Amino acid sequence: MSFEVHVEGIEVPDDVRSRLTADDVAARLARKDATLWGPEAESEAAIRLGWLDLPTSSRSLVEQLAQLREQLQAEGLDRVVLCGMGGSSLAPEVICRTAGVPLVVLDTTDPGQVAAAMTDLERTVVVISSKSGGTVETDSQRRAFQAAFAEAGLDEGQVGARFVVVTDPDSPLSETAAAMGARAVFLADPTVGGRYSALTAFGLVPSALAGVDVGALLDDAEELAEQLAQPDNPAFELGLVLGAAAAQGRDKLALADTQRGSGIEGFGDWAEQLVAESTGKEGRGILPVVLESATAPGSAADDTLLALVGTDAPPAAPSLAVTGPLGAQFLGWEYATAVAGRVLGINPFDQPNVTESKENTSAILDAGLPDEQPLATIGAIEVRGSGGVLDGVDLSAHDGVALALDALLAAVPDRGYLAVMAYLDRLADASAADLRSALAARTARAVTFGWGPRFLHSTGQYHKGGPQAGAFLQVTGAIGTDLPVPERPFTFGGLQAAQAAGDRKALADRGRPLLHLHLTDRAAGIGQLLAALA
Repeated sequence: MSFEVHVEGIEVPDDVRSRLTADDVAARLARKDATLWGPEAESEAAIRLGWLDLPTSSRSLVEQLAQLREQLQAEGLDRVVLCGMGGSSLAPEVICRTAGVPLVVLDTTDPGQVAAAMTDLERTVVVISSKSGGTVETDSQRRAFQAAFAEAGLDEGQVGARFVVVTDPDSPLSETAAAMGARAVFLADPTVGGRYSALTAFGLVPSALAGVDVGALLDDAEELAEQLAQPDNPAFELGLVLGAAAAQGRDKLALADTQRGSGIEGFGDWAEQLVAESTGKEGRGILPVVLESATAPGSAADDTLLALVGTDAPPAAPSLAVTGPLGAQFLGWEYATAVAGRVLGINPFDQPNVTESKENTSAILDAGLPDEQPLATIGAIEVRGSGGVLDGVDLSAHDGVALALDALLAAVPDRGYLAVMAYLDRLADASAADLRSALAARTARAVTFGWGPRFLHSTGQYHKGGPQAGAFLQVTGAIGTDLPVPERPFTFGGLQAAQAAGDRKALADRGRPLLHLHLTDRAAGIGQLLAALA
């Protein structure tokens, strides 16, 4: 199956198409011309275009990974846990879900989810994956697994042999890997940014160890790569449509898997990071909205372009459909995002606002959590708010939670969006994800959903750097049993709370409407929220 794009109801203006064609953008991008996005972006782009070579440059990994998997299997290590955030975890999760092979993805600081991953240790190998090598979540997870293996009776050498590390050359993690005696260290191409890294070691190592034929991914990507210099290639067309639609006011991209044809599962979660982090800056950008299905609430708003992955039949206009195998989808959407950046006048390779919440978290870990008393406690929910969202709301009423949610929905600006940010356990508290469709059914505006802190490495850039037209619902929850982070002065629960508080501060500093609901009992609180929206 080849990579193809089918468009319904979106016209690329002649001047946009002719300008990019006259500038030979397709061919220049294929040959990694860093000048495409203007002089201010050139220095960053010059060190961020290695993803175009990956269909061939990653070939050397295939045999290495096959041998390593065979070695691990012979030792009874058949359970793979991936500790990584953002670009280090989203692609492997899609790859393995699509292939139907098990992979435990740990991209959280929730102590319950971390503890649940530290089971079956006798058959577990852990992939520690961090481009910078200093990601606090990943470092904390590594420490917890090292301690757990030691407590299970493994000596120092045996503990090190349970780890495979993926990082950039000369990162702090490469030094840590050597010190701990990691079984294998894979140094990824430093000229590839995290969100473009699906076909680097970050995407391929955990997937191959879990049992995916990663060579086939590269084969499918290479077939598309051979077309990318042509001005009529499908990835170029996709980029033109994404950029033109956003420029025409359809700056929300609703993404849905059809699970037909390609059988790809969970692609929207990966594409969400790619598009949001690449375009959400300078007060502009395309906001991805991952839908539960093609007909879910939010698929047909007047500022939304619906994109279906896995079918060649677009529904009613305006929409597009993208077919092709997963390896080609990765490369095609990366190329298209770079083209859309050119159309919108945005550097698609930097992420200027990502560090803000990280810095806030670090300061809160040092100084302690802020004293934020609830305005009301209603059932299993403590209610707080900022940015004026609860001004005039009578929280003492019997339906105070419903009134608070109504006030938040009313605070979403025209052509704006509502972001639900759940700092919970995405396995044990999975029903919290139902909040997205429940809220979307109540408003004509786009509603997104993200699990914290993983969305901080994804849509978090858009929230801070994109159009300041968002309203925010943050949901946190009481912790049953906390988990220490070895050799650190905080616990996983403390880190999670600091990350949530740091993100609240970043949004409050922008004056954005924010409703913070803390669940004193997670299951009861989620049920109470969904009932209030019913």
